Amino acid sequence: NKNKSFSITVMKPLTELTVNFVACQLFALLMAVWFRIYLHPSKTSPFIRHVVATLLGFYLALFCFGWYSLHFLVQSGLSYGVMVFAGLEHMHKYCFIVTLGYLILCQITRVYVFDYGMYSADFTGPMMVITQKITSMVFEIHDGLTKRESQLTPSQKYLAISRMPSLLEYLSYNCNFMGILAGPTCSYNDYMAFIEGTCYQPRHQENANGKENGKHKQSEPSPKNGVISKLCTCAISLFIYLSLCKLLPVEHSIDDDFVNSTPFHLQIVYLYLAMLALRPKYYFVWTLADAINNAAGFGFNGYNLDGSPRWDLISNLRILDIEFATSFKMFLDNWNIQTALWLKRVCYERCPINPTAATFLLSAMWHGVYPGYYLTFLTGIAMTMAARAVRHNIRPYFMVSHSYKCIYDVITWAWTQVAISYTVVPFVLLAVGPSLKFYRSWYFCLHLLCLLVVLALPVKPRRRQAQEQQESLQKDSVQDKQTGHNSTDNNCNQKDKDT
Repeated sequence: NKNKSFSITVMKPLTELTVNFVACQLFALLMAVWFRIYLHPSKTSPFIRHVVATLLGFYLALFCFGWYSLHFLVQSGLSYGVMVFAGLEHMHKYCFIVTLGYLILCQITRVYVFDYGMYSADFTGPMMVITQKITSMVFEIHDGLTKRESQLTPSQKYLAISRMPSLLEYLSYNCNFMGILAGPTCSYNDYMAFIEGTCYQPRHQENANGKENGKHKQSEPSPKNGVISKLCTCAISLFIYLSLCKLLPVEHSIDDDFVNSTPFHLQIVYLYLAMLALRPKYYFVWTLADAINNAAGFGFNGYNLDGSPRWDLISNLRILDIEFATSFKMFLDNWNIQTALWLKRVCYERCPINPTAATFLLSAMWHGVYPGYYLTFLTGIAMTMAARAVRHNIRPYFMVSHSYKCIYDVITWAWTQVAISYTVVPFVLLAVGPSLKFYRSWYFCLHLLCLLVVLALPVKPRRRQAQEQQESLQKDSVQDKQTGHNSTDNNCNQKDKDT
C-alpha cells in the first residue's frame, strides 16, 4: 500500500509535467515555422530575431516551470558577470566553477530539500543545457582572445570566439525558445550564423560534405523533409515507449522472486529488453527538440552525396548506430552526441591528468546528485578501459577476412548491449541500495571481468599513442627532407662533373 500511494503521488506531478513539456514543445514547433518564414534574416535584423527568440524562450520556461525558471536568469546573470569583470586569462575557469556550482546547488536543493525522486519541479533539466552552453562559450572566448592559432586544434579554431558577446546575444544563445526546454546544445558561432543568416555558407571543412556546387550554395534548402522525418521518428518512439515501459520495468530485475526463480541467462535477456524499452523516451525528446530547431532553419550541415540537404548539425543521437553499436565507445559516441562533444571539448581535450576519469566524473556531476549517477559513471570508466583493451589487442586478429569480422561484430554487439544495460541500471534506479542489490544479484561479474581484462591486456594511454604517432610522423618528415637534400646534392655534384 505504501509503494502504491508513493507511485500515485509521483505519477500525478510527473504526468502533469510531461503534458506541459509536450504542449510547450509542440507550441515551439509552430513558432519555429513562423520564425523561419516571417522573421527570416532577409526580412528582419539579427536584433529582432534575438529579441523574439529570447522572449519566446522565457515564456515557455515560465509556462512549464513557473517561477523556478528564474533560476535560468540567475545562473546566466552570475556567469555573465564573471565574464565581464574577471580577466580573460582566468575567466573560463571562474565561470566554469560558478556555472556548474550553481547547477549542483539547485540539484541538491531539489533532491534533498524538497522531495527525493520527485519530478514535479525538475527545473534543473534546462539548467543542464544552459550550463553546457555557458561553459562552452567561455572556453571558446578564451581560445579566441588569448591564444594564437598555432596553439589551437582545427576544431578549436572553428569554435573560437573573437569578440565578447553582448548581453542580448548571450541570453538569446542560452534561452532561445528552440532549445530552452530540451536543448540540444550548440556552438555559439553556429547559433550566430543561424541568426545572421549565414549558416548556409560552408564555414568548416568537416561540414563541407557531399555536393557543394554553385546551385546548392545559392539556394536555401528547405527543412521540410527533415522535420517530417524526425516527427515520424518521434511518433514511433513515443508509441513504443508507452506500449512497453510498463510491461518491462527495470525495477523488476531486482525483484526477489524474479531473481530467485529466473535463470541467469533469462535475467540478461530481460535486462536488455527493459533498457531497449526505456530508450525510446530519450529518442522522442531529443528528436523532437532537433525537429524544432530544424523547423526554424537551424541545423543545416551541408549536403549528402546525392545532393540532398543534411539537417544533423546539432542532432543528439543516431538511433541505428546506437542499437547496432559494436563497442562501448561507439554507443557513447552516438548517444547524447552534443553532450559527448561538450565533455570532449571542455574536459577531455584540456585535462592534463587522466582525462577519461575526469570526463566521466564531470558527466556524473553535471547529471545530478543521485548516487546512482556516480555508480553508473564509475562503472563506465572500467567498461571503457576494458573495451579499449579488447579492441586494441584482440580486434586485429579478426580483421583478416570478412567472415571473421562479421563474427567479431556479432559477438561485440551482444557484449556491448549487455555491458551498457549493466552499466546504466544505477542511473535508472538512482539509489545506492537498489543499485548494489542488482550488482550483487549479478555477483559484480562485469566489474570483475573488466578488472581482469585491464590487467591482462594493458593498453597505452591514448595521449601517449598520439604523441608516439606524431613523433614518428615528424621523424618520417625529417627523413624525407634529408632524402630530398641528399638527392639534391647528388644532382648538383653530377652537374659539376658534367660541366
